[in-house]
Amino acid sequence: MKIIEPSVTILTPINGIEVLKALELAGRTCYKSEDKITEDSCVKFVQNVLKRGHEAVIEHYNVTVRFVCDRGVTHEIVRHRIASYCQESTRYCNYSNDKFGNEITVIKPCFWDEHSALYGGWEIGCRQAEKAYFELIENGATPQEARSVLPNSLKTEIIMTANMREWRHFLKLRTSTAAHPQMREVAIMLLNQFKSKIPVLFDDIEV
Repeated sequence: MKIIEPSVTILTPINGIEVLKALELAGRTCYKSEDKITEDSCVKFVQNVLKRGHEAVIEHYNVTVRFVCDRGVTHEIVRHRIASYCQESTRYCNYSNDKFGNEITVIKPCFWDEHSALYGGWEIGCRQAEKAYFELIENGATPQEARSVLPNSLKTEIIMTANMREWRHFLKLRTSTAAHPQMREVAIMLLNQFKSKIPVLFDDIEV
């Protein structure tokens, strides 16, 4: 069994200024003020859009993100309905194959110290689940049947595509201290990446 940390990767190439220019071009249609577009007017325009709460404008740009996390986290991610998803499938992935290193991979929980009894109990449980899964496969079960014993901690990959308004909504909810710790963990990773690439759109979201 392999234990790994979660990760987040923005797959869409992002040039922050170009994103803002695209949003400005869309938004100025509302006022027929395209004649006011200059080389750097997009920054102030988008700032004003957000200040006024006119966030429909920022729906005109989509970004695709890859989350590597546990399956419990993905159950929360897919509750965001204004998005498109593709996820690694336990129906079709046979983790006893060489392709997966003949082992399951699980996500390290961020809320327990690696040397604690709680972490030790979690690791034992995951190893028992892996053993049960392989025994079912060896006895003729299909991956979609054997997956019933796999833990929530099983590593999965999910691709999410959403517009910028939905990403803001997602990050406001999922970076909150009320969010599940592992959901919050990957959401903060993503927020930091967005802040570095398009600060105008995300700097107002505080962790």
